[in-house]
Amino acid sequence: MSTAQSTGTGKGTKKSDGNRNDKAARTSGNAAGALTPFGRALFDKPSARALKRVGVVDVGSNSVRMVVFDGAARSPAYFFNEKIMCGLGAGMSETGRLNPEGRVRALSALRRFAHLAKAMETGPLTCVATAAVREAIDGDDFHREVLEQTGLTLWVIDGREEARLSAQGVLLGWPGAYGLVCDIGGSSMELAEINGGTVGRRVSSQLGPLKLRDMKGGRKARRAYISETIEAMTAELGEQKNRLFLVGGSWRAIARIDMERRSYPLHVLHEYRMRAASVRDTLAYIQASGDLEALRHRAGVSSARMSLVPQAAEVLREVVRIFKPHDIAVSSYGIREGMLYEQMPQQLRDRDPLIEACRFTEAKDARVPGFGKVLYHFIMPLFKTAKPERVRLIKAACLLHDVNWRAHPDYRADICFDTATRANLGGLKHSERIFLGLALLHRYSNSTGHTRFEQVSRLIDDQLRRDAEILGKAMRFGAMLWLQREAQPGALHFYPKKKVLELRLAAETRALFGEVAQARLASLANSLGATIEIAEMDAGKG
Repeated sequence: MSTAQSTGTGKGTKKSDGNRNDKAARTSGNAAGALTPFGRALFDKPSARALKRVGVVDVGSNSVRMVVFDGAARSPAYFFNEKIMCGLGAGMSETGRLNPEGRVRALSALRRFAHLAKAMETGPLTCVATAAVREAIDGDDFHREVLEQTGLTLWVIDGREEARLSAQGVLLGWPGAYGLVCDIGGSSMELAEINGGTVGRRVSSQLGPLKLRDMKGGRKARRAYISETIEAMTAELGEQKNRLFLVGGSWRAIARIDMERRSYPLHVLHEYRMRAASVRDTLAYIQASGDLEALRHRAGVSSARMSLVPQAAEVLREVVRIFKPHDIAVSSYGIREGMLYEQMPQQLRDRDPLIEACRFTEAKDARVPGFGKVLYHFIMPLFKTAKPERVRLIKAACLLHDVNWRAHPDYRADICFDTATRANLGGLKHSERIFLGLALLHRYSNSTGHTRFEQVSRLIDDQLRRDAEILGKAMRFGAMLWLQREAQPGALHFYPKKKVLELRLAAETRALFGEVAQARLASLANSLGATIEIAEMDAGKG
């Protein structure tokens, strides 16, 4: 991993929705196979296989965590993920030294991680240490002790490098994203621009809640220091009114409280969206809470994390007030994912993380890997006017349509819905997760009654719900014409003005068009409000 500490110049922040691949990137990517799921799978190339079982360790001011990534390298599975709340930076404002108890706990955790890495055959662990170790008087001594006792080399990175890696973690989940990444740790807070898939200007500060908690002068002194520091960061970065990406455990804790306050039904933090007004309401809700312990239990926040929420809330209030982002997104990806992104070849970085993950899952779990491609081409005539962002969801659904076949038939619809809405998938808004989940639910069931969709149905509108139903029923019918991997099952054509759904059957699929297939086609036509016409496919024609 490179530890170069370049500051980056950037080109300013481009006005956009903060989370899009620009049109040119989509067009060129499709032409080259970069964003289409039906070229050669990159996860099977040597450059991607080299990233199998990548182990990284983040020695932070508040926690020490080891993550081992596995599977589809562009949208990796978390093979192992363990965090120890050590509090290395607790009390440093007064002593200048690492917290003695935290130091003992951190060394114990690192010894454990070193042994686990050998057992998992990760190869050398990439270990970075951030604010606490780089600022402590005894940081070098701790560095030597870690090497002697565990054999692990800590890369002690500066604040700007920490900001760069965190921003790269965001890009792992949102390729082509625009906005400002705000990463808060125990002893520091970093800001970094991302613009067109690259990291631009970045700054670091000492606005970590561990340090603020120990500051003399109470709340008034903290507020003055926070405001002064963020104003200085603003002067260096310039105007930043696009999306604000929040990285770090304290921000995720506040997001959980926001979910609890709003009774938000989908408890997935990654890509959770908030507006500035909602953040202000939640920060007031935290401040007005007379019982933080009760609030912690309701929101599902750990006691160690909750102890830092009041100070983190003060920082977030000023960040939102000064930068005025048009919206705010929570990222579960940060410095650890940034370390993986650092090792990826550019060709892999350019891939769509959602599609790569779905391709990998199909290859691993589907009964007939590759049939997703056949199914996609079969049903796409129903979606001729679909925009690129919808097309990628259709592709994803077709790739995932059969990966839960091992589940009991009574539970497949619910399990499919969970696969999309709760799995570790990058590049998905919450509404897109639910759309994808609902389409997969309808792959196995005509009805959403008594399913988990009922709990989150308010998060998508009626049109999205209808489109997901049509997609699911189209896959449900298309799966009945299952032949060999590359066989042509026939062709669907939909004529919206005439309200006619035409099925042209290939000769080899006529025998497959039995009673159940006919019933599923009728259900699809009913959702389209169309009548059915059956024709035979001419040899060599679609």
